Amino acid sequence: MNYKISHPTKVVECEINLPSSKSISNRLLIIQSLCKENFTIENLSDSDDTKYLQRAFLSQENTIDVEHAGTSFRFLTSYFSIQNGQEFILTGSDRMKERPIKELVSVLQKMGAKIEYLENEGFPPLKIIGTDLEGGKIEIDGDVSSQFITSILLIAPTLENGIELKILGELVSKPYVEMTLKLMKEFGIESDWTNNIITINHQNYIPKNYTVEADWSASSFWFEIASLSKRCNIRLNGLQQNSIQGDKRSIEIFNNLGVDSIFENGKLILTKNQTISPFQTYNLIENPDLYQPLRCTLFSKKIEANFSGIQTLKDKETDRVISLETELNKLNSIKIIDTHKDHRMAMSVAPLCLKFGKLQINDVEVVSKSYPDFWKDLKKSGFIISLLSD
Repeated sequence: MNYKISHPTKVVECEINLPSSKSISNRLLIIQSLCKENFTIENLSDSDDTKYLQRAFLSQENTIDVEHAGTSFRFLTSYFSIQNGQEFILTGSDRMKERPIKELVSVLQKMGAKIEYLENEGFPPLKIIGTDLEGGKIEIDGDVSSQFITSILLIAPTLENGIELKILGELVSKPYVEMTLKLMKEFGIESDWTNNIITINHQNYIPKNYTVEADWSASSFWFEIASLSKRCNIRLNGLQQNSIQGDKRSIEIFNNLGVDSIFENGKLILTKNQTISPFQTYNLIENPDLYQPLRCTLFSKKIEANFSGIQTLKDKETDRVISLETELNKLNSIKIIDTHKDHRMAMSVAPLCLKFGKLQINDVEVVSKSYPDFWKDLKKSGFIISLLSD
């Protein structure tokens, strides 16, 4: 499905109910399944990632296909490994089969997990036979994926000896690991993080009802819209000022790109300012998901920048750095943008019509992975969106 998108006035005034955080939702679903008593999760994400995880828990089949839901695949790899006596085939889309999983599998195997590769070594699909893992001292590279670390941390309290996890090298997306430990603490799990070692002893999750906050990653596209607009008053609902999400860094980053933000009456309000820094250096080691909306903003404003800490983007739904540059280079000619089956690509390129005029965006349905109502919310904010026939 392809859209034609434009914004005739470039003045954006709206109030938006942001989607709930899929990162928090997915962690909560694993905790809920590991908890000995049930509890209620309010405002659970309706993203594809979360839906696939829910279906996996409800499925009576031993073959679980999570399609393109990378988070679900990584979390389920560890979760299925401790389901004693049960056998699972864990698979996904063609792109999922190109996304490396070896670092996580190797660590689990060293703890005694029974996992086999069914096609290519180091990649999905996997055959997993659940067993009782003892835990103990383990090591994992920190520069591959923070989701590998989170996947192990979530099951750690259930292991007989807990874990002592040593993180090797520089840790990418550290706020996501911190989020995991903070959520686990909400459910009674104590941990110690000293230098590069995280220790979690054997203990039980304690149930409590929990309401999921809105997604700061989703807000980044509205910061981009605010920066590229002629004038704006954008009111975002559901965000927590003291959030456990690292992508709240959008406030700091976009303040230097013409966006003021203030919390008022439970809303984050975005307006314009006159601050435009001519050159920036960005280390996104803790916030790589901000790369695409930030790069699109800088491109539109013809601001040069140096980026570091984005090495994990090559293993996402697409190689996000290369694919985005490919699409940005089209804007001076055909103005037809391919999303490369990447939800964040679609949402990052859409606001570019504020600077480059009417655009065609292909495969727009990919936004359902994290922000199903994205196009509906753009329409509420004055964007003109029309469906193109195939």
